[in-house]
Amino acid sequence: MSVNFIGYIGFNNTSEIHGGVRSRALDPRYVQDALKAQEEGGFDRVLIPFGSSSPESQIVAAYGAALTSRLGFLVAHRPGFTQPTLAARQLATLDQLSNGRVAVHIITGGADEEMAKDGDVGTTKAERYARSDEYLEILRKEWSSMEPFDHEGKFYHIRRAVSAVHPNNLPVFFGGTSPEAIDVAGRHADVYATWGETLDATREVVSRVRASAARYGRSVGFSLSLRPVIAETEEAAWKRAKEIEDLVRANREQQGLAVSGHRPLNDGSRRLLETASDNRRDARLWTGVAALTGAAGNSTGLVGTPEQVAEGLIEYYRHGINNFLIRGFEPLEDAKHYGEALVPLVRERVAALEASGELKAG
Repeated sequence: MSVNFIGYIGFNNTSEIHGGVRSRALDPRYVQDALKAQEEGGFDRVLIPFGSSSPESQIVAAYGAALTSRLGFLVAHRPGFTQPTLAARQLATLDQLSNGRVAVHIITGGADEEMAKDGDVGTTKAERYARSDEYLEILRKEWSSMEPFDHEGKFYHIRRAVSAVHPNNLPVFFGGTSPEAIDVAGRHADVYATWGETLDATREVVSRVRASAARYGRSVGFSLSLRPVIAETEEAAWKRAKEIEDLVRANREQQGLAVSGHRPLNDGSRRLLETASDNRRDARLWTGVAALTGAAGNSTGLVGTPEQVAEGLIEYYRHGINNFLIRGFEPLEDAKHYGEALVPLVRERVAALEASGELKAG
């Protein structure tokens, strides 16, 4: 089982340590520099996020594909705002123009306020997962069908759809830990994406997703999102983690944002917040920022020297994780550091262990 690294193009060179919440402003120079750093650093893909106030992810991916030759793109995409037949053609076109360097990360959306900003008002979380299920069914039909097809569903009514463009290689990533999400992932996901929880929690969600996929006669890969903090010594790395916590706390307090008592609405954030009940879990899982922000997205990390963090990633690899989405709190500099000190080390250790037969993944 090969190991893949996914970086991040967050539109500008800021994070939670620079403001109470992440800025969505577009800085083209940063995007150019981040693309170059992560392509040269050996990343396989970069995630381009989606939000109701964000720059448009597919356009940024098209821009990035034109500036790179090898780097792949994981395009976050939210069902419900574009007709699935049109989205299928947009993504297939991007696949063709990038020579197969695109994957799509389907973001169903768990927060009602976030969805309402784009006009999705009155839907429940269960309804949104049902819509994603139907959306993905149509997406795959449009990608594979050479003849016109009809679709009559709860959310979409289509007559004689057919596309002149089809993808050669377009994996579907999907996340969410509610029962509805796990079922949709089992039916449609090529890669199931989850956040950095404890090894026991990761083992549990991997088992659930594999069982769901097996019910549909499928198998699924797995992606884990983390915010590594690495330094020359373990002491220096934990000192830096504490500095990051202090900066996040100060920024949130200055902007009147809560740093405790969070009650997230989506299941994934609730799980991650439970993980954050202790600042350190397992050998080196760090949850300080997750606790401060209410586990709003990818907010846990592994802390230590590059060798120690590499060993931590290998432990997740043993549990079936073969994609690691890593990003830092100084986005550009951390991406460069990962490419120099962490990515090649993990690849080397995975290759050696696989060759020796010592590593039994999953």
